Amino acid sequence: MSVNQQAHTGLPYGQPQPGYQGYQQSGYGGQQMPGVHHSQYGAYNGPLPGYQQPAPSQGYFSSLGFPSKGSPVSINSDTPTLAPNFIGTLRAPPPTSGAPVPAGQPVYSQFGQGDVQNGIATSAVQMQRPSASQPFIPGTAPTPVSQPATFQQYGSPSISAQQLTNHMAGMQIGSSTSAPPPAGLGYGPPTSVPPASGSFTATGSGLYTSYSPSQGPPPVTMTHVLPPTSLSQGLSLAQPAFSGPPLSAQRLPQAPGFVPPPCSTGIGPSSYPPTTGAPRPSTIQGSQLPGHALTGLPPSQPNHVSSPPPHPAMSGPAMTGLQGPPPLTHPSQSGYQVQQNGSFGQVRGPQPNYGGAYPGTSNYGSQPAPPPPPKRLDPDSIPSPIQVIEDDRNNRGSEPFITGVRGQVPPLVTTNFLVKDQGNTSPRYIRCTSYNIPCTSDMAKQSQVPLAAVIKPLATLPTDEAPPYLVDHGEPGPIRCNRCKAYMCPFMQFIEGGRRFQCCFCSCVTEVPPHYFQHLDHTGKRVDFYDRPELSLGSYEFLATVSYCKNNKFPSPPAFIFMIDVSYNAVKSGLVRLICEELKSLLDYLPREGNMEESAIRVGFVTYNKVLHFYNVKSSLAQPQMMVVSDVADMFVPLLDGFLVNVNESRTVIVSLLDQIPEMFADTRETETVFAPVIQAGMEALKAAESAGKLFIFHTSLPIAEAPGKLKNRDDRKLINTDKEKTLFQPQTSFYNNLAKDCVTQGCCVDLFLFPNQYLDVATLGVVPYQTGGSIYKYAYFQLETDQERFLNDLRKDVQKEVGFDAVMRVRTSTGIRATDFFGAFYMSNTTDVELAGLDCDKTITVEFRHDDKLSEDSGALLQCALLYTSCAGQRRLRIHNLSLNCCTQLADLYRNCETDTLINYLAKFAYRGVLNNPVKTVRDTLINQCAQILACYRKNCASPSSAGQLILPECMKLLPVYLNCVLKSDVLQPGAEVTTDDRAYIRQLVSSMDVAETNVFFYPRLLPLTKVDVDSDTLPAAIRNSEERLSKGDLYLLENGLNIFVWVGVNVQQGLIQNLFGVSSFNHISSTLSTLPVLENPFSKRVRSIIDMFQAQRSRYMKLIIVKQEDKLEMLFKHFLVEDKSMSGGASYVDFLCHMHKEIRQLLS
Repeated sequence: MSVNQQAHTGLPYGQPQPGYQGYQQSGYGGQQMPGVHHSQYGAYNGPLPGYQQPAPSQGYFSSLGFPSKGSPVSINSDTPTLAPNFIGTLRAPPPTSGAPVPAGQPVYSQFGQGDVQNGIATSAVQMQRPSASQPFIPGTAPTPVSQPATFQQYGSPSISAQQLTNHMAGMQIGSSTSAPPPAGLGYGPPTSVPPASGSFTATGSGLYTSYSPSQGPPPVTMTHVLPPTSLSQGLSLAQPAFSGPPLSAQRLPQAPGFVPPPCSTGIGPSSYPPTTGAPRPSTIQGSQLPGHALTGLPPSQPNHVSSPPPHPAMSGPAMTGLQGPPPLTHPSQSGYQVQQNGSFGQVRGPQPNYGGAYPGTSNYGSQPAPPPPPKRLDPDSIPSPIQVIEDDRNNRGSEPFITGVRGQVPPLVTTNFLVKDQGNTSPRYIRCTSYNIPCTSDMAKQSQVPLAAVIKPLATLPTDEAPPYLVDHGEPGPIRCNRCKAYMCPFMQFIEGGRRFQCCFCSCVTEVPPHYFQHLDHTGKRVDFYDRPELSLGSYEFLATVSYCKNNKFPSPPAFIFMIDVSYNAVKSGLVRLICEELKSLLDYLPREGNMEESAIRVGFVTYNKVLHFYNVKSSLAQPQMMVVSDVADMFVPLLDGFLVNVNESRTVIVSLLDQIPEMFADTRETETVFAPVIQAGMEALKAAESAGKLFIFHTSLPIAEAPGKLKNRDDRKLINTDKEKTLFQPQTSFYNNLAKDCVTQGCCVDLFLFPNQYLDVATLGVVPYQTGGSIYKYAYFQLETDQERFLNDLRKDVQKEVGFDAVMRVRTSTGIRATDFFGAFYMSNTTDVELAGLDCDKTITVEFRHDDKLSEDSGALLQCALLYTSCAGQRRLRIHNLSLNCCTQLADLYRNCETDTLINYLAKFAYRGVLNNPVKTVRDTLINQCAQILACYRKNCASPSSAGQLILPECMKLLPVYLNCVLKSDVLQPGAEVTTDDRAYIRQLVSSMDVAETNVFFYPRLLPLTKVDVDSDTLPAAIRNSEERLSKGDLYLLENGLNIFVWVGVNVQQGLIQNLFGVSSFNHISSTLSTLPVLENPFSKRVRSIIDMFQAQRSRYMKLIIVKQEDKLEMLFKHFLVEDKSMSGGASYVDFLCHMHKEIRQLLS
């Protein structure tokens, strides 16, 4: 039973539906509900060993006859469990007449009518990402991991034997065992779903197509490859929820100027045959194709479904895998229950461990049995992010990831692993959407898989990994290719005894300078290969020479300028005093080079409201001096000497200033602020000092005072879901774009801390931070007692983190592909150079590549990312990252080497940029269409032929639907009523420079049961899936998404636990306003607090702690993060979305 339902969302899937007796389920802890037979299987914990099939011989699918690595997920109702060496006829002939085959007659085809099956019967070998130490060897199959599983019985006890056997065959998620789901997908009783707005279909307003009672779903046109079965739409007819014509397979309408990633219209016949070794697919099986009348039923009813009483044609159980939703039941036939695919074809032979033929009449005219309940996909039988993360940790967490081999897919971002750099850069610096890229642009277009890299050039490494070596080549500087200017790297080829080298990027031959010459060994490698980081490592740094500096002059150390809003709001909330107190101690922690005694960074201070106040804190002064600039229309810096100072030299004057500021403005009545002049002032100060640097601006309100960059309140929620919605994400004025450009030229990066009590126009104020490579932090309705800790932690982290100033990044590629598109917080004045006034260790730049020529499988493809920057000590450096990728001529190799987390990171950024110029609906539709094309191309070209009712997912993309749905339901693309315009603009900018680990937890939060915590161990309890039906009233849960941490407390939690964690005697006494857990001296409190501290340390921002009591008003916010459920704003549940994707794929294929 589901905890704590909201009235208007209707009953959740897990509850008995009114009017359907006998729909029973087990309760929360796995305990049996009254009236339900005990299942003979254990609690669901992954795929099920009871149906383990004999594994085929090493790496071979016996029915395929070729090596096959890794099996894709198969969610399948069509394929009975037979011994793997039983092949049967490849295509079963259709029955010659409508007469069913007598029950006792042995039949030797394992497939029903129209089924085509090449592989073994749904048995498959788990594709594990190979551990780093073992190379990919086609033909070696890792051992499948099996776990016990249960399913629940939905029917009444009287037909338990039939139900049992019907539910047996399970879904295979890459292992040779199967977990049985309850079949089918029912969407609850009529009227249980509120109408959804702005959902998936291109033309209508609704999510899914509904049909009037007189018409069935339109028949799907089948190609000769796909036998007729379908996952039909599972809405009951009376449901008004969704309307609109079905989404066509054609390209979705796009607003002018919005070009989605290159798409082919539909998927045409492939010129790439399915390969040997193609990963075995994951299939999700649907029900009989609408439009095909079933044997023995009146042909006038296109949507007919067969009745539950079995008939002789069903000797042996029909296997249900993950059933699609049943076809819409015709009103006059409500007594009939959907029948599995293939039931009307040839008889399936008896199987071991199953009973023989079902007893009962075969006469359709007889009295129908009482109507069984509607069924739905069992969430346990569809791909689980938790299981995938867990499997990767177990398979790849123990071995170091050695980067020497080209095109290796790294472990997932959620896995803890050690990296050993042996020539390719660490995945901590670069992650790709695919590590095996198509040789031709046609193949790339056909697959629709975007080719992109998420690059984090200054990423922080764990303590047990060495930072990049710094190489100093002296006066001549780094060795580079004469033509393309690529830097020396492990892939350069030395020739003519080492006197020249051939560039691996453009093939140009360059002389080796005499000082760099070295002899080659018998393999053609230089004998100093291991002594030179640039010849043996994937990542390293060069000391840049003066020719790499502005105006051919080495830079000064950077400066930090703190600019504090002292208007009425800021002073009265206690913010000004808090900032001044914190800065006194924080200035001792400015970033410095590893071996330096003190930081080289100079600091300056400005306060402002409608005018600006500059402070002279020169060390020779007894007291700081204030200078006011009231002419904000023509900003200038009133002093040069004494504004930017060394902290240690001027400490007493600085401390005196920070003590005086709160007092000076304590009685202010000034409520209006300026904003653009503040940035101009900081930039001018850096210009005068001839240095790069960063502005830390603490700002509270919409800048409405008369000044350049003045803004008006334009917040308008009525624009949501209209064509003008995009204006909410665009800046009000181009003034800030021009200001950002000037800042980048000067190397002036802006970090903005916002403390709004109302609309602030983040979309406009954020332009300068965004384009200068800075960060925005937002604390809405800031209150000292609850938000102080979060703000101070963010400020400390922000001031102390490693930053490169005045940076330029360029990505070079080998011939055949080139970087064409860039996403992130930066500015570009041309098509190749990414300019960053500042780049910190948490920021990523995402780069998309396109083909401009053919690639070859032999040479692969190379990327080199070069970042030129000024370190915090004022040293000019070049950081180089190199990565080699494989190239393929077979689509299966592409799909076998993709990384879904990186793909989702790219798609989210692509979509979040798209909303600037397109209606949000167009962006959503484009995303769905592209992912449907990716999966349809796999289905068509790589998966073994099988019934069209099966949803087949590639093994390494089986989480694409669940993660994509999370992106579609996010606040930017589908806001709930409580999400403000500023929130959306803030999230949009935040996600644009997130790394893969951050987007992973942001879109699919981590949910841990705290009651399962082992206080004596450092291990975390196993995470659970993000769905309300997984929560139990007697438990405590912790959910984190990178911005917030929730502690959810069930109403029935034991008093002892409440006492230990909150220090109060009962549930009712827990305060929802706590911003930190009380420090209590007991093992449970210590362990929970240490888990929270560990999570905080892993994230770039300090997460806000929110205590949520079950049935409390805050619970609505918490439920927003249970992303597998239907969202309040109309987002689909994971189960519904999977069915929707299946429908989209089938439309593309037909």
